[in-house]
Amino acid sequence: MSRKLEVCCTSFKDARVAYECGADRIELCENLSVGGVTPDTDLVRSVILNVEIPVFVLIRARGGDFNFNDHEVEEMISSIKEVKDLGVHGIVSGALKECGEINIEVTKHMLEMARPLPFTFHRAFDECADHSIAISQLREIGVNRILSSGGLVTASENPERISKLVRDSMNNPRIICCGGVRSSNISKLLEIEDTIEFHSAASLSDPGVDAGEVKELSKLIHGDLRSDR
Repeated sequence: MSRKLEVCCTSFKDARVAYECGADRIELCENLSVGGVTPDTDLVRSVILNVEIPVFVLIRARGGDFNFNDHEVEEMISSIKEVKDLGVHGIVSGALKECGEINIEVTKHMLEMARPLPFTFHRAFDECADHSIAISQLREIGVNRILSSGGLVTASENPERISKLVRDSMNNPRIICCGGVRSSNISKLLEIEDTIEFHSAASLSDPGVDAGEVKELSKLIHGDLRSDR
């Protein structure tokens, strides 16, 4: 199976750069300063209409922890339906309990609203105390992917953490490697057997997606020069 590059985008400009420079998929959100929240529907609509690669949308009511109250859960369920109706290709979301375990009931509710779209459990996964149990729980309810850095700020600092998650998951759910992934450090992550999806903000000195960085990441991940569409 071919490797994939997912680029995190917070604007129409970012999405166009990611698409034109070799990304395979976009994760669309807003406000990365708090880890990302649900994007405006106008932004979602404009991106879907102007890129020809899958667009997955982050659904998160606010920054901070992932223990959402009833009102926030209902807001996120409504947001999933709204972006699904706009024609997005996948949902990125999830919830935790106050103790840090997966909130199965809420996550399952989200997943059911998202169907038949693929569902990625976002990086809240890294806050779980027992990743093996969390993987099993998410597999049981039908989550397709898990976004993880192995609990590190920069995944390449200890690639074995991602490697263990990939082995434990057996690609069900599939692990998307994230956490400071850049062309300057991805070589260590590319050595991990069966790691085939990578998530990057593809930014360098300035905020926002950098065209050259997307091209270089695409080249390294795909082993070719897929920078021009």
